[in-house]
Amino acid sequence: MSQASLSSRTSRGRSPPPLLQDVELFSIRQVNKLAHEQMRQVYHHLIPLELLFRFGIDQTLTDSEGRPLFTFQTGVSSVELALRHVWDAQDPVLYLQLADTPNNQIEVILFIVNDPYSERFDIDVLPDGTPTYFGTLARNIEEEVRAMKAGLTPGQVRRGLGITRRLMPILEQFVLGLHHDAFYIQPLAYHNAILFERLGFSYAMGLGRMEWIHKEFAPGGLLVRQLDNSTPFRRPGAEESVRGRSWAIHDGIMVEPYGGIKMYKRVGVHSGIITFPDALW
Repeated sequence: MSQASLSSRTSRGRSPPPLLQDVELFSIRQVNKLAHEQMRQVYHHLIPLELLFRFGIDQTLTDSEGRPLFTFQTGVSSVELALRHVWDAQDPVLYLQLADTPNNQIEVILFIVNDPYSERFDIDVLPDGTPTYFGTLARNIEEEVRAMKAGLTPGQVRRGLGITRRLMPILEQFVLGLHHDAFYIQPLAYHNAILFERLGFSYAMGLGRMEWIHKEFAPGGLLVRQLDNSTPFRRPGAEESVRGRSWAIHDGIMVEPYGGIKMYKRVGVHSGIITFPDALW
């Protein structure tokens, strides 16, 4: 496949998996009841084609020795999938976790995109190897400072690949194939929510909280007054960028942890919501 044809296909997004066009499926739970090879065909379709081209991955999603580069694990109503550029890579190029919600919607629980050739920052483990769960239960401050100085955002162990905007149409086509017109996501950090706004998401919960954060980072606000150089993450001027705000919030600048935000994306619709106008990343 040529780079030009691949770029054309990825820019338009992908059609729903053929299997979803042939059968009446409405949930992750139902997909997970399919035969293994049928499940694989469905979830394989969530992999952006450009990743295969970029990393020279065969369309069988195996390496030259036949070892799988694409794996997926299913629960009753959830799925975790990962694509690695080489079989023994420490971090996946793409990690995606989807699940049904209690009210029969589709939710993206987590997705991570890594540039496997970029420097790694061990913000996900303490020096003794204890997991930090991306800084939510514990923090490796030294590695977080290094990551911040390198231009990363909270939760990133490596630089991304800049494909999130092109991944969204693939997710839209997937949920459309399951006869839904929207899917949900819970941003784990402030910068995630701003990114999702730019991609056209609306708020199911938390719009007022995001507007409050922006107001309090304005001159004289509660949050901007706490940018006092008391930690490396609270430097004056951090309020001017999405990344700076996100690191300050991650550092506990708000009394309560960041959370309580739920967003949704309607297929083919851009909401136009902006809570940080003219933001620098």
